[in-house]
Amino acid sequence: MATIAAIGDRHRVQPLRIAGVEVHHATTDDEALTAWQELPADVAVLIVTDEAARALASRMDERRDLLVTVLP
Repeated sequence: MATIAAIGDRHRVQPLRIAGVEVHHATTDDEALTAWQELPADVAVLIVTDEAARALASRMDERRDLLVTVLP
C-alpha cells in the first residue's frame, strides 16, 4: 500500500501527522537530504516545504515514482 510522507520544518509538517502522513523533520539542507535517503520505497506522495524542495532539487530525479508537491 502506498503512503504519503512530508519533509520540512516541524511547525509546517507536524500537523500533517493527524492525517496519517509520515513526517520527517528537517530544518537544514543536511537534515532534508537525510530524510530523503530514509524515505521508504512505498512512499508515493511526498509533501515538502519550499526550503526542503530547494535542498532536494538535485535529487528528485532519483525517485521519478514520487508525486511531489511543495507547501505554499
